[in-house]
Amino acid sequence: MSVTSVDKDYDNLTVTLVAEFDAAIGRVWELWSDPRKLEHWWGPPGYPATVETHDLTPGGQVRYLMTGPDGDMHHGVWRVTAVHPPTSLEFTDAFAETDGTPMADMPVSTISVQLVDREGGTRMEMRAKFESREDMDKWVRTGSVEGMQEAVGQIDALLVEG
Repeated sequence: MSVTSVDKDYDNLTVTLVAEFDAAIGRVWELWSDPRKLEHWWGPPGYPATVETHDLTPGGQVRYLMTGPDGDMHHGVWRVTAVHPPTSLEFTDAFAETDGTPMADMPVSTISVQLVDREGGTRMEMRAKFESREDMDKWVRTGSVEGMQEAVGQIDALLVEG
């Protein structure tokens, strides 16, 4: 599996996932920048993602939904704050209503993604940062840590496919 570590740091209110891929940085970046490729891994197994809007520019928005095995739908929205292709991306990620409005009673995380060339491939670091311990705890209780790890774990197969 490509995921090499997942660290929950309650002192700094972060969850950091590190993964390594045997593919060039540009190919890994495409999995973020191409909405059809993003759909193939953003949802964990059993919860495929459908990307409804994909504006990967500062101030832009990415709206998606994940459909569970019983047909249950879970909407989400990114508010893009920074993009530096092909090495970094930052956005807020929120659980959302069907119209893309963030759910008031659910935590919002700031996600930073860093892609770094490494010998023979790419190292990806995803860090989710929270405003409070309560928000981080709630996010962890939703199964999002495991979901993120399972979702990223699907990337290797996509990179092999080309």
